[in-house]
Amino acid sequence: MGGKPLQGILLLIKPFRYKITIAMVAKDYYETLGVSRNATQEEIKKAFRKLAREWHPDVSKNTGAEARFKEINEAFQTLGEPEKRKHYDQFGSAPNGQASSGAGFEDIFGRGFEDIFESFGFSQTQKKRKGSDLRYDIEMTLEQAFDGITKKIRFPHFEECRTCKGTGASILKTCNECHGSGEIKRVQRSFLGQFISVTTCTRCRGTGKMAEKVCRECGGSGGSQIEKEMEIEIPAGADDGQYIRFTGEGGPGENGGPYGDLYVLIRVKEHSIFEREGNNLYCTVYIDLGTAMLGGEVDVQTIDGKAKLIIPPGTQSHTIFRMKGEGMPTPGSAKRGDQMVRVVVEIPKKLTRQQEDGIRGAFEKNAETKKGFFERVKEYF
Repeated sequence: MGGKPLQGILLLIKPFRYKITIAMVAKDYYETLGVSRNATQEEIKKAFRKLAREWHPDVSKNTGAEARFKEINEAFQTLGEPEKRKHYDQFGSAPNGQASSGAGFEDIFGRGFEDIFESFGFSQTQKKRKGSDLRYDIEMTLEQAFDGITKKIRFPHFEECRTCKGTGASILKTCNECHGSGEIKRVQRSFLGQFISVTTCTRCRGTGKMAEKVCRECGGSGGSQIEKEMEIEIPAGADDGQYIRFTGEGGPGENGGPYGDLYVLIRVKEHSIFEREGNNLYCTVYIDLGTAMLGGEVDVQTIDGKAKLIIPPGTQSHTIFRMKGEGMPTPGSAKRGDQMVRVVVEIPKKLTRQQEDGIRGAFEKNAETKKGFFERVKEYF
């Protein structure tokens, strides 16, 4: 009798009423919970918790979740109690032929109803909630981002009433609706067991307190919306898309929670000369054919002035030169990025007769001259 219970369907026919009652008996509860027959009580409870979270009708989106959860609960009601489990192992069924239909939730998670709702993502107590965050955009030029700026900004801010400290009342009393808990709890019973729904008390808005006497200063609002002015510093080297957070400068919290934060978002305008990549700057410089062929020195615009760039002889168009330390500063550091200069050689569209003859002469293989190729070209440029 202690072996694996048989599975089958028992048909009970009541005479003269032509009614057939179908009942499932001898279910394998161990298989339902996915545990071995030698499993400990703790292993059975752990398996049930896992399956209950997965198949609970209020959580699971799977088809047939309600029926599946009922089977899981039925198995746990039998195997979760030592005496019922002993009877099941011996006779292949729960006491009285069936498992209890009650959910027995106080044994499911070990801490009663409170633990149930925490397991399914609910809470019996209203937590303090942080206020909403605010965003403020600051637009600046690349030169301002290079130097860093100090700027005054104005933004909407909720200022708590100093008289009532945000409560909206000069005298407070316990809420009659929720009796100070800040929540309204309702118990619902079904064939799956008991469920508790917890909602925020609408009368006291979850605070548990009500105004017995309204604050004259704020008229019960708890404060007022003002336009706050604040001076902020944007550090040198700030980049587009970066933000600075100012803690506690956002919206008011709920249920006594802290204020949100203010995020100042930096927007750097496009530059007519430079493109930025990290702390490096990129620009393009145009040089004539003679400088490219013979070499030379050109003035290059930098973010904070000008610098000399040496062009070696025979420089090809679109060659990139690195000017170390001429880029953007690193915030909080003395280091700077580099400036990358792309050199583009401009080919003249029109040449004078003399320039044409000079170039042709410079490329003639049998030309007899004491001057080298570069010297000859240099004369005409």
